[in-house]
Amino acid sequence: MVLRLGIISDPHIALPETIPTDHLPLFLYTISIPAFEAAVTDLLERGIDVLLLPGDLTRDGEVVNHQWLQAYLRTLPIPAYVIPGNHDVPRPVAGAGRIGWAEFPQYYAHAGYSQRSTHYYVTHLSENVQLVALNSNQFSSTGQQLGELDRQQLQWLQELLAQPFAGLRLVMVHHNLLEHWPQQSQSPMGQRYLLKNRLALHTLLQTAGVSLVLTGHLHIQDIAYADGVFDLTTGALVSYPHPYRRLTLTETGHGQWQVQVESFCIESLAAYPNLAAQSREWMLQRGAGFMARFLMLPPFNLPEGQATALAKPLSTLWPDIAKGDTQVTLPPLPPPLDAYFGQFNHCPPPSLPQLSDNNTTFVVSSGYSTR
Repeated sequence: MVLRLGIISDPHIALPETIPTDHLPLFLYTISIPAFEAAVTDLLERGIDVLLLPGDLTRDGEVVNHQWLQAYLRTLPIPAYVIPGNHDVPRPVAGAGRIGWAEFPQYYAHAGYSQRSTHYYVTHLSENVQLVALNSNQFSSTGQQLGELDRQQLQWLQELLAQPFAGLRLVMVHHNLLEHWPQQSQSPMGQRYLLKNRLALHTLLQTAGVSLVLTGHLHIQDIAYADGVFDLTTGALVSYPHPYRRLTLTETGHGQWQVQVESFCIESLAAYPNLAAQSREWMLQRGAGFMARFLMLPPFNLPEGQATALAKPLSTLWPDIAKGDTQVTLPPLPPPLDAYFGQFNHCPPPSLPQLSDNNTTFVVSSGYSTR
């Protein structure tokens, strides 16, 4: 049995009237719709059976952007399944042209949310492949946005995974389950991308034999692995290097599945013939400010002057990290920083020496054996 999945993450769909004109980035949102249409067209031509979108579907939860996307997905010749990201429901109650938390499932009844009342679901992608779609976009009692799974959802998941299933279960969730850069959980800027209660989810998945999780949010191409679980995060279509993926799942017997990962990037569009170069330059321009803030926070806590001086030469790291399979030449750095940033270079786990971030093949277990 073979199943081909297309993955497009963080497309941040933005109709022209929803793109702000008072701050950057402008042209990245401007390309969101043509880039999405180009990626879908390419995946359909290559051949996929299902399209998966692991969150941040819209720029910032605008009603018209959700309307555009749900209407577009209805035109596809294959099923599509979505989950919300933090940008899709940025506020608990609708207002100012944006949807509220309760409204999200109603827009995507045809893309997984047939119940229309819950923000998570389970569906079959084929007879023996099951998709568990989780919602990590939650709100506190005071309206603060949280990146976690609520208690009711975890209980539902535990009960679902306790039910026997003679096939492969996949999980799709917006926030990341595993760290995708060194000591990410120790960095305030890195913590925001990680699922707050990721350890509880990881334990549930390990116990149930679920080996493959599909995430987004971080805007980089990376495949992390820990304790039998792969976290395959796909970069944002709307930012460099404008990636998307095709996964080919092949059942090999005895509860084993081969996962072939292929990654593609949009390098040009009609209105942006040099898109890849332009978007990389844009990322470099923003990189120095990002890096300065990163260095001033734990675990480094550098003074502002020192952080600013180091930030510009280090800003070239971010496009390479976003592209995946990172290999960089670092500028002269103090020994602790040199050792830390050297860890960003791609290094597969010893048990999986062939694992890469973009084009690779690995084997997962369904947690069920026919023997």
